Amino acid sequence: MPQMNRQIQLASRPTGEPGHANFRLVETPLPEIGDGQVLVRNHFLSLDPYMRGRMNDGKSYAVPQALDTVMGGGTVGEVVATRSPAFAVGDKVVGMGGWQEYARVDAGLAGMLRKVDTRHIPLSAYLGAVGMPGVTAWYGLVKLIAPKAGETVVVSAASGAVGSAVGQLAKARGARAVGIAGGADKCAYVVDELGFDACIDYKAQASLGALSAALKDACPAGVDGLFENVGGVCLDAVMLRANAFSRVAMCGMISGYNGQPIPMAAPQLILVNRMKFEGFIVSEHMDCWPEALAELGGGVASGKLKYRETVAQGLENAPEAFLGLLKGRNFGKQLVQLL
Repeated sequence: MPQMNRQIQLASRPTGEPGHANFRLVETPLPEIGDGQVLVRNHFLSLDPYMRGRMNDGKSYAVPQALDTVMGGGTVGEVVATRSPAFAVGDKVVGMGGWQEYARVDAGLAGMLRKVDTRHIPLSAYLGAVGMPGVTAWYGLVKLIAPKAGETVVVSAASGAVGSAVGQLAKARGARAVGIAGGADKCAYVVDELGFDACIDYKAQASLGALSAALKDACPAGVDGLFENVGGVCLDAVMLRANAFSRVAMCGMISGYNGQPIPMAAPQLILVNRMKFEGFIVSEHMDCWPEALAELGGGVASGKLKYRETVAQGLENAPEAFLGLLKGRNFGKQLVQLL
């Protein structure tokens, strides 16, 4: 076992779009463990859009990332040392180990570390389809949109880790699934591999009018549910096609993560259509995780729930992969594999 642990820390807070200068690669002594603790060798790091908001020092649903500390985030790995009766060396685990190669974890604290079974589900999937993104998709769709058979559900960022699961879960409940994604390749994947009924390329239909017209063709009976990850013109276009009593699960607003204003073109449609908007943070609904993970895990193990991963190699490449994620360069779930 090495004597040093490599970490990516937040070096400074971005003004507008983040860059490499906001991150710092450091080496620190490998931490020793005490009673009730375990040492985990991280194999994969999860990169997620919410991390951009934590880089700021403003009010948000998540505590700001402290400067000069390890970037927080989900991890999967293997226990390599233990002083906890609940974990043995070799156990595969999922937790919040952050952007580092090794993490010392207080195993007795609720929610800090969970053993996972990799016999039928790949370890990396516990950061995506069978992890926080999958549960996010499940909760927003099942608990907030609650689609009925025959209704139409639209999801933005449809080829991403969350959006791809939303559409498949909607189809499994008898609803129509229509995606919005960036680029012909992503749209083809959403329809041909994930089984969505249609997918609209927002890069090819860039204006509000063009995007609304494309949605009219894809959703001839209107839109009953929206799983929103982007905001901006995508949200405006869907609202123009929304049916009465439609439901909107507000998961993310990535179009404004760098501080850009996100005006709403026609907020009066919320009243006219008696629409229900609800924002949610999936970590506030832990009571739903077992039910969600059971369905998601069964879907991945059986091959019915499909997913894709973009994997950067090496801890030092985490910042570049994260910056690419914010620009939509990834395809599916963005991970970093630690070498």
